Amino acid sequence: MVIISFLVSLAGATMLLLYAVRMVRTGIERSYGASFQRVMTGQRSHARASAVGVAMAIVLQSSAAVALLTSGFAASGMLGFPTGLAIVLGGDLGSALIIQILSFRLDWLVPVLLAVGGYLFVKTDAKKTRQLGRILMGVAFILISLRFLREAMDPIRDSAFLPAIADYLARDYVTAFLVGGALAFVMHSSVAAILMCVTLVQIGAIPFAAGLSLVLGANCGSAFIPVWLTRGMDVSARRIPYANLALRGAWAVIVLFAANAALTSGWLGDLQGGQMLVNAHLAFNASLLILALPFCGRLQAPFERLLPDAAGEAAARPDRPASALDARNIGSPSQALSSLKRELLRMSDLVESMFRPSLELYRSGDKAQIRAVQAMDEDVNSCLAGVREFVAAIPTEEFGKENCRIARDMMEYAIRLETAGDVVAKRLTVLAQEMRRKGLSFSREGWAELVQMHESILANMRLAANVLISDDLESARLLSLEKTEIKRAERDSRKRHLKRLQRGSAESLETSDIHLETLRAFREFNSHIASVAYPILYRNGQLLETRLIEDLPEMRDRHEEEARH
Repeated sequence: MVIISFLVSLAGATMLLLYAVRMVRTGIERSYGASFQRVMTGQRSHARASAVGVAMAIVLQSSAAVALLTSGFAASGMLGFPTGLAIVLGGDLGSALIIQILSFRLDWLVPVLLAVGGYLFVKTDAKKTRQLGRILMGVAFILISLRFLREAMDPIRDSAFLPAIADYLARDYVTAFLVGGALAFVMHSSVAAILMCVTLVQIGAIPFAAGLSLVLGANCGSAFIPVWLTRGMDVSARRIPYANLALRGAWAVIVLFAANAALTSGWLGDLQGGQMLVNAHLAFNASLLILALPFCGRLQAPFERLLPDAAGEAAARPDRPASALDARNIGSPSQALSSLKRELLRMSDLVESMFRPSLELYRSGDKAQIRAVQAMDEDVNSCLAGVREFVAAIPTEEFGKENCRIARDMMEYAIRLETAGDVVAKRLTVLAQEMRRKGLSFSREGWAELVQMHESILANMRLAANVLISDDLESARLLSLEKTEIKRAERDSRKRHLKRLQRGSAESLETSDIHLETLRAFREFNSHIASVAYPILYRNGQLLETRLIEDLPEMRDRHEEEARH
């Protein structure tokens, strides 16, 4: 009975720890996630890139999250292999620093964090303030879960069960290493796994030697997490996690045998205590970063040979990818709706490719790039024409009312995507040409406001793609909230711009019309992108008593009429 109670308590404490870590990461991503791309892709030296990795891991509470972000940017060509690997190595050290902070006994801080965090999250409406409340409550839950973990060990600390397991792991350090690796991989969080090991050593449940082997195994196991999570991505994205796994795994095995030999012979003295284990974890990650950083560039060629690009990959990625729709072969309802989703994702990728460089065009004024962006609008128009033809060809009686309604909702979103493409091609590029022709430049404050808004909209586009694929209500609600945040950002930027005009800022005066028009274009573009959330919110009763719910039937009737013609 004691064992069952222990296992239930251990499972509860572990799940709370995982949830709390995720809660902190979610709050930070929702507050500052839009700026991650600029920070991570703007580094040139390996040392600065690793420093960014350290900071990002501390912020996100996860080295795996840093590795995933890095892999995504590498896949899109915005981040090179050497810089990406340096960021990931820095992220591992940042994760170790988190454990140093959280390993202190901070139980006295829990009521304060819960009170302040709960008030900010429940009683405030501003996005960043609410997310700050989420972060504070997440930290409080981490501390509570660690206390639960310590308390779960009390009933069996003096039993024969735990000492037998602890002695076995201390003797068989290879098994302990494998257990630590499996624990980190199953929990999908090295922070949670290593905090658990540190807590076990702190309360004397397992000896230091067993804890060290577990922690080294967890370090190795955590490197498998991004490898597993990026398995479906492009080869260029998978090289960085594999390189990190090779470096981290090799160093963990070397340190495992060296440390256990030194402990057995007594060279290291009588090491014990949770803080000493945290120090060992920090030393492992710091030494790995110092040793591996000079080789980040040299490892690119070996891993390109180990993971080469697929033959004919260039041919598989034409400038104008083939449509996913064939009006002559609609197929079953599930096949037809899946084909429509794939086509909408293709449209979304095209629109994102148009919007991503739009702000940079304001500075460069590159005519060739402007023409390339405007040319992509023709592809978006072709996609919309294909969607209209496909939806019009759907046999209503065979598909049923519900499937036809979903298809019409998708066509409505295709229309919004096409309109968003027009915003870029016919407004933003024209404003960029005007900037170049007149030789104007924004004020430093005005440019920073536009950059932040541009980053937020790009993050919303990724969220919109997730909503399209998953039909998830929570994601749809979040996307709707983000639309409100963009409106607030536009209004605040407009107010600050007018204040700069009152102060007599020459740059603001010269670019006033362009700045205000760009803000309006950004807001309109984001509104079109966020419209993918409306059908999901409508089905779940989330648009009641709003103008949107009144507009939906009218929009459906109008586009149904367009489809028939």
